[in-house]
Amino acid sequence: MKFARTLAAAWAASVFAGALGAGTLAARAEDTIKIAVGQRGNWDTSPAEVGQQAGIFKKHGIVLDILYTQGSGETQQAVISNSANIGVAVGTSGALSAFSKGAPLRPISNSTTGADDLFWYVRADSPIKSVKDAAGKTISYSTGGSSTNLAVNTFIKYYDVAMKPTAVGGPAASFAQTMSGQVDIGWSSAPFGVKDMREGKIRMLIRMSDVPAFKNQTVRMNVSNLTFIEQNPDALKRFRDAYKETLDFMYSDPKAIEIWSKWTGVPVDLATSMRDEFFPRKNLQLDRVSGLDEAMADAQAMKFISAPLTKPQMDDFLKYYYKP
Repeated sequence: MKFARTLAAAWAASVFAGALGAGTLAARAEDTIKIAVGQRGNWDTSPAEVGQQAGIFKKHGIVLDILYTQGSGETQQAVISNSANIGVAVGTSGALSAFSKGAPLRPISNSTTGADDLFWYVRADSPIKSVKDAAGKTISYSTGGSSTNLAVNTFIKYYDVAMKPTAVGGPAASFAQTMSGQVDIGWSSAPFGVKDMREGKIRMLIRMSDVPAFKNQTVRMNVSNLTFIEQNPDALKRFRDAYKETLDFMYSDPKAIEIWSKWTGVPVDLATSMRDEFFPRKNLQLDRVSGLDEAMADAQAMKFISAPLTKPQMDDFLKYYYKP
């Protein structure tokens, strides 16, 4: 009997140790990925936050360490230096430029195709009524190499109006400088500025999608450090699987809107209408890539690259791009 009790105790201890060991292994299976995200609170850059809060990344064995930046220029540098493993929403021209100069950076998926979310505005009392009135005026963008930087330079050529590009940082900084008169034309990305427009504080002047070349162009990409890609293929796969699942969740489940609304402070009704107007789901397909010839031409015109990529270079550039 004593032997049986001893055997039972040993068995229980073994089961407990096994469970503890399994828990330890499960914990070790969770990979922490450092991720740099341009513009905290933008709908298209929020899957990391929403997915983490909803437990989707955890389900895929991923824990995200999120750093928010003022724009894709900062995001890209964080990835190149490997202080971030993955960067969200890097301007395509900037990514092409970094790659052409030998930076250890590769796109891993589409972030945004088209440009329905980005817009430029003036104060309600501004004498600028149209782009043609903006000659000699300052027009803002976030950081060098960003999609807003590309847009501003394209506006100048497309409308043939000599505006003065000015780097200001994120939408909040742009709003402050525009309302104080430091810059004439501010930039924003929904939801930032949408409420102010509806309240009549500002007037939309230009939308990036007003320029035909941007309608179907992949304007922002998610990128990763090449060392991380080559050393962590399984973690990268699970990250992208979780990211896609989060995007599906954000367009199908009201709980996603509730999470995003609580995080950003944007009312649920405004959040829903803003998503549907400025961020159609088709623009956020991870495997979508289009308009790269136009993007290269833009990058060359801005002197980000000296010449278009050759086919072998483009194959290398897109080697790790998401495939369903």
